[in-house]
Amino acid sequence: MSKILIETSARHLHVSQQDLETLFGKGYTLTPKKDLSQPGQFASEERVTVVGPKRELAGVSILGPCRPATQVEISLTDARSIGVNAPVRESGDTQNSAPLKLVGPAGTVELKEGGIVAKRHIHLDTATAEKFGLKNSQIVNVACDNGNGRKLTFDDVVVRVHDSYAPAMHIDTDEANAAGCPVEGTIIP
Repeated sequence: MSKILIETSARHLHVSQQDLETLFGKGYTLTPKKDLSQPGQFASEERVTVVGPKRELAGVSILGPCRPATQVEISLTDARSIGVNAPVRESGDTQNSAPLKLVGPAGTVELKEGGIVAKRHIHLDTATAEKFGLKNSQIVNVACDNGNGRKLTFDDVVVRVHDSYAPAMHIDTDEANAAGCPVEGTIIP
C-alpha cells in the first residue's frame, strides 16, 4: 500500500502579471513569504479581497509565481457564502467558471471567469509515480484513518505526475474538516 502526505489547501489565488499590476501597481512583483511543498511555489505577503454577489472574503492569499491566467480557488462553503456557483475543476480549467471581483490596494480586477473549487489531487514526481504504479491523469481513491473517529475515503482523486512535483495530496478546507484534518492517506488504485 502506498502512503501519501495530505495537505490542506486553504482559499487562495494565482494571478497573471497583468492582473497583479492592476491590483498592486505597475511593475509590481510578488513578495515571497513562505515556500510551499511544491518546488518553486510560494505563499506571498500580498493579500486581496475576493468579492461575490452576496459578500466578500478579505485577506485572501496570492500564491506565486505568476501564471498566464488568474484563478481563484475557494471551497464549496466559500462559494455558497459569497453567492457564486464555482465548479469543481482541476487547476487551470477555468472556462465557464464563476465570475468574481478582486480588490487590491491599487485597483480592481473583474474576472468574467476564474473562480473554481479545486478538484482533490495528488502531485507525484515521475519516480514516485512509477514506484506506486500510477500514471498521470489516473483516478484513484485515498483512504484516511487518523484514529480520530473521522475515517473516510476520498474518491475521484486525480493523479498529476511531473518531474518537478513533490509527493503530496491536496484537499480543500471542507474536505480536511470532514476527515478531521488527516496528515496521511493510503492510495487505492
